[in-house]
Formats: sequence, structure tokens, C-alpha cells
Amino acid sequence: MLVTACPGQGAQKAGFLSSWLELPGFSDTVDTLAEASGVDLRAHGTTSDDATITDTAIAQPLLVASAIAAHAEIFGNTLTTDIVAGHSVGEIGAAAIAGILSSTDAMTLVRTRGTAMAEAAAAAPSGMAAVVGGDPEDVLAAISAAGLEPANVNGGGQTVAAGAQERIEAFAANPPERARVIPLKVAGAFHTSYMAPASDAVASVAQTLQTADPAVTILTNSDGTAVASGADYLQLLVSQVTSPVRWDLCQQTLVERGVTGILELVPGGTLTGLAKRAMKGVEVFPVKSAADVDGAREFVRAHSGA
Repeated sequence: MLVTACPGQGAQKAGFLSSWLELPGFSDTVDTLAEASGVDLRAHGTTSDDATITDTAIAQPLLVASAIAAHAEIFGNTLTTDIVAGHSVGEIGAAAIAGILSSTDAMTLVRTRGTAMAEAAAAAPSGMAAVVGGDPEDVLAAISAAGLEPANVNGGGQTVAAGAQERIEAFAANPPERARVIPLKVAGAFHTSYMAPASDAVASVAQTLQTADPAVTILTNSDGTAVASGADYLQLLVSQVTSPVRWDLCQQTLVERGVTGILELVPGGTLTGLAKRAMKGVEVFPVKSAADVDGAREFVRAHSGA
């Protein structure tokens, strides 16, 4: 059984689309998605530096477009996946892959999400920090005691705390027992109450979009369960802007369903890395460059429907 996973913000790297844009089909798809997003995806995926593509308003459309285009290149019209799931903004790419949103509507939504979250982050100094190790319950208690919120509960011994910048710094200086706190280079406290203005903006755009029920099983970051209604999934995309990403629960569901392989779309590595720690025995395939396409197709054939 195969899950196709779409990575979230932070996975992007300078030049990561260079090899992909040599493929005519991928290149055409990216240009179409760029027009829908109003972002120069070709330039940002090839020549822009890391600092430029860290900008939330650029990173989010770039990641969603990359997932959609990579999926089309690898799967074509013949291969299928059993389950699809995305991490944070990756959920929008997953929604397009599952047929809930058209690709262009997905880009319309992520354009608003990225811009609105960047604006919300700029309104007050805030940040995020990864907590690695420690007892999970002790970590969550320590995050709360520090006046922070758990933005991502990723499983595999990793939780991300978010909130006011000064509190992030104090938390890093006094980490939970047997844990390390690593401040992240992000613009703000995503998936927390700091993003309330962005949630309103996303909700406004979501009301204008048409949805269909998913053609394949799709999981939500809210609690890791499968969502059968496209309209419900779209509303979850709105609420997820201010709610924690429970990737740990998504992984738990995947294990319970008997998933044997996880294919992480470009730029792969983050989610498959988590899976190695939290989903023992499940094979992983991080898609990183166009050279991986043939191997990815073989991986899909080996696991899809297994």
C-alpha cells in the first residue's frame, strides 16, 4: 500500500527545480501553475537563493506547484496511489492530487495563504523552534509552561514550538529534560493564534472555490483521519492555518492501514526522514531530482495496491 506525501514549508532548497524544468511536461505544468499563482516559479525554483525562497509568499506556492507537477510527471495517466497526505501547506498540493481542488484553484488558494501568513508574521515578532528528544508529554507541558504553542507534532521525537520570539529564545535557553531546542529560520509562528488574520483571508478565498470529493483516500493534519468530503477538507485547510499539524497522527493512521511504502514528492527528504524513525519497516522514496523519476515509478508499481 502506497502513500504519496507532499512536504511542507522548509523543505525547499535553492535550485531544486533545475533538473525538473528540463522535462517538457513538468516545465509546461509549472508555467501554467505560475500563471495561476502570480509567482515566477521558474526563476524561484532555479536561480533564486535560499534567502529569497524562504519568503513565505514565495515558498508556499513553489512547494505546492512542485508537488503537483512532480506527481503528474511520475504518475501520468496510468499509475495510482492508495493514500495521499500533505504536511502543512503540502495539504493543498495533496488536495489537488486527490482531485478535491483543480490545480489552478489550489494555486489560487496557496497564493492567498502564503501572502496572508507572511503579513500576519510581519505584524509581531514571533518564531518557531524544533524540540528534538525528550518525553512527548513532558515536551508538550514544557511548551505550554513557556507560553508557547505546539505548532507541529511530527512524531519520531520531534515537536515544533511556536510563539513570541522572546519566549522562543528563553525556551531554547532552558530546554525540556533530555531534549534539544533548535530555533528555526522561519518568518513567524505558523499554525498558532498568531495566524488568525491569515485564516480569515484564506476562508474568504475558499468560499469562492469549487470542490469535488477525493478520488483517493486523503488524510488531514488536524487529527490524522481520512476525509471523505471535499467541502469538509477545504474547511479543514482553512482551520489548519491556526491549528497544530498532527503529522504524528497521520503516520499512526498510515501504519494502522498497513502502508508499505511512502513516496515523498519533490523536494523529498523531510517526511521520509520522519518516517524512518516513526514508521519502522515502511520503505521510503524521497524524490529529489528528475533523475529519480524512473526509480519513483518502480517504487509506485511495487507498493500501490499492495
